[in-house]
Amino acid sequence: MATATPLWGRAEQQDFRSRVRGCLIGGAVGDALGAPLAALDADAIREAHGAEGPADLLPAYGRRGAVTSVTQQTLFTVDGLIRAQVRRDTGAWHPPTDVHRAHLRWAATQSDWGPDERRKDDGWLAREEWLYARRDPSRVCLIGLGDETMGTLDTPKNPAARDAAALARSAPFGLLVGWDPGLVFQLAVECATQTHGHPTGYLSAGAYAVIVHALARSETLDAAVQRALAQLAARPGHQPVTEALQHALGAVRQGMPNQERVASLGDAEVAEEALAIGVYCALVGEDVRHGLGLAVNHGGPSAATGAICGSLLGALHGETALPPAWLSELEGRATILELADDFAMEMTQGPALHGPAASAPGWLQRYPRG
Repeated sequence: MATATPLWGRAEQQDFRSRVRGCLIGGAVGDALGAPLAALDADAIREAHGAEGPADLLPAYGRRGAVTSVTQQTLFTVDGLIRAQVRRDTGAWHPPTDVHRAHLRWAATQSDWGPDERRKDDGWLAREEWLYARRDPSRVCLIGLGDETMGTLDTPKNPAARDAAALARSAPFGLLVGWDPGLVFQLAVECATQTHGHPTGYLSAGAYAVIVHALARSETLDAAVQRALAQLAARPGHQPVTEALQHALGAVRQGMPNQERVASLGDAEVAEEALAIGVYCALVGEDVRHGLGLAVNHGGPSAATGAICGSLLGALHGETALPPAWLSELEGRATILELADDFAMEMTQGPALHGPAASAPGWLQRYPRG
């Protein structure tokens, strides 16, 4: 895969880091906002929290601000992308393989009691003890990552799987701002097939990554969706995803946003509907709080739609647009910010960290080439 290398001035680096932080923290905040609503239908949410949905973080898994497997997998996706860049120096550059290895490290956190210090090549993220917690992981993901065989477009894992789990972990692909949108789409699709083999499952992931990619490059959300639609057009089986995004755009013009309009986009049990809800709520939200409240205010997988909307708004506006009171209670915030900053540093200053002219041993301990 050939990529274009952007020219990074100081202002560009600062803007990029803010969008990376915003995307990853925003996704985690949306995930945490939606997590306590997973067992509630729309009527129960309305009865408990009113027509606008929850106005604050609520307890889940024994604490406020807890994240689900959506955030866990997203973080390991980022880890895999950094490792791919570090391994590029060796000539063994195949990002889908590195992302798959990272997702296998996530799968280990779902069965192991804690970090295994004997696995020296796991890197620092896999040693974060708070990640060793089962937070309603998708059964499809556990099955797809149950062995070391990697799914591909020709031989995808779980060919009938079309839920939102692969989609919801795919925002980091869009942060590869030096890549062509077509390559971003392709990488997201290939990595989604490692667990989700239905076309709408992996094409939704590709479309989402392209939308994030455009936002991270300072485009408007409407223009970003148009870019995703253009990428989808040439893909077999794209029609349900295309129609879902078009439905989301059309809903924006139908009047004031409310729970009924969100429900008209589907129940989010399939990926394309979850994507449509996340995009719609990001488009119509008066601010981040309002958009995220709408995104989780339905009877489907609220954590996934909250994470999708949060990543979009964070990539669009940067980290300073996110509600500070919510950030202060977010589980794993320090880890997420550390990983976001590592990603931004690798993508903008990688040659100064590893390569023929320079080598930072500490960086290679954090992100081993093995």
